[in-house]
Amino acid sequence: LHQPMFYLLANLSFSDIGFISTVIPKMLDNISSGSKLISYGECLTQLYFFGLFADLDNFLLAVMAFDRYMAISRPLHYAMTMNSQRCVLLVAASWVVTTFHALVHTLLVTRLSFCGPNVIPHFFCDLVPLLKLACSSTYVNDLMLILVAGTLLIGPFVCILTSYFYIVLAILRIDSPKGKQRAFPNCTSHLSVVSLFYSTAIGVYLCSPSATSGGKNRVFSVMYTVVTPMLNPIIYSMKT
Repeated sequence: LHQPMFYLLANLSFSDIGFISTVIPKMLDNISSGSKLISYGECLTQLYFFGLFADLDNFLLAVMAFDRYMAISRPLHYAMTMNSQRCVLLVAASWVVTTFHALVHTLLVTRLSFCGPNVIPHFFCDLVPLLKLACSSTYVNDLMLILVAGTLLIGPFVCILTSYFYIVLAILRIDSPKGKQRAFPNCTSHLSVVSLFYSTAIGVYLCSPSATSGGKNRVFSVMYTVVTPMLNPIIYSMKT
């Protein structure tokens, strides 16, 4: 378990457990009890931990893609580059950035006034539908959502695409057909889950509100809050 990939998988598993535990239990309680009530404090708590674990998933997927790139494309430098100290540093940096980012968004929500409708058209306290209920100006919140959240979402996504681009190039240089057959299915399965996670998340947070309806946003949210964490153990653990 001291190897980098297993260390990253352990952190991804913990992040996925936190990710699902933030949203699903409350949703199941709402379905079973028929009551769809949540207090203001509970809503802010759910908002914070959802942002934390969603961002952490995002960064860990990027770190894992970089680890895979080093292992396949530059194997002679792998032991020196992805040593235990470097892995701990990358994971710790991911935790620090995501904790600070989730805290900033949560604190910005606390300065808003909610004096109108108090019904969130969603199955959890997500940032975008919550901002639509505010009576006061959400300009700063919208700006932070586009600039900071957009950067933290697109940056790791570009890192993943770049890593897999070089991985595919390295696989194409493999002379053995059997080696290519082993490598390509793993890359395509990993990319399919990553694509599902990012395409739905980008559709929810970076598209204009007029471009996507509330129903579509809820479907997209289910895909990256429920389906992706469910697939991660299969794709990254059993298949790997």
